[in-house]
Amino acid sequence: MLEKFLQAIHEKRYLSVDFIAKEDNLLRNRKCVPFDYGESRRYKDGKDRFHFLDLNSPDGKHNLSILPEQVKKVEILDESFEPKDYISWTPNWIVERDWGIFS
Repeated sequence: MLEKFLQAIHEKRYLSVDFIAKEDNLLRNRKCVPFDYGESRRYKDGKDRFHFLDLNSPDGKHNLSILPEQVKKVEILDESFEPKDYISWTPNWIVERDWGIFS
């Protein structure tokens, strides 16, 4: 799964992600932008996480950071994204990438 996630970052492709939600242990599917992989700045537990932008949550777009054991399936979609459409800050990524000024 990590390999597909990293491929999607480098190819700027959307992902379909199946994961177990922490709140209710239900399987969810989301269309996501792959942002990063590694330790979270929000959760101070030292654990690596997949960091996405969840595009189709019923609650609206939001950041989604989930542990690898929660992720059940990652599928690379045929659709590409432009980082400028989603990034409005100066990024400090863990995973190196060539996203121009958003790298």
